[in-house]
Amino acid sequence: MRQQICALSLLTLTLFFVGCGTVKTLAPEQGKVSISYQDKHSYCQSIPRIYSGVAHNFCQMYGEPNKTSYTTAADVPVWAIDTMLCAVTDTLALPYTISRQLKDGSLKVVR
Repeated sequence: MRQQICALSLLTLTLFFVGCGTVKTLAPEQGKVSISYQDKHSYCQSIPRIYSGVAHNFCQMYGEPNKTSYTTAADVPVWAIDTMLCAVTDTLALPYTISRQLKDGSLKVVR
């Protein structure tokens, strides 16, 4: 039973990290990243490489309004947990992201 709980916890954390903005922004193609949420694009024009996962998640919330659905309020707890996990991952990636920020600058957000 205990092994099943550990395996389920590990699977849940893995799924959160795969959806985490850090994974999407650590090594984007040509310094460009697309940010969208429920097919609505973000108003952000660029995000810093330092704590890029957290910035990515905040840019998901700063986008085109969704007038046909009320699911965004229900998604806030999942978004908050994902943002906290991204903050942990971003902190671990700081040596890499600081050097990339100094060398290449911020990431450009494209549609």
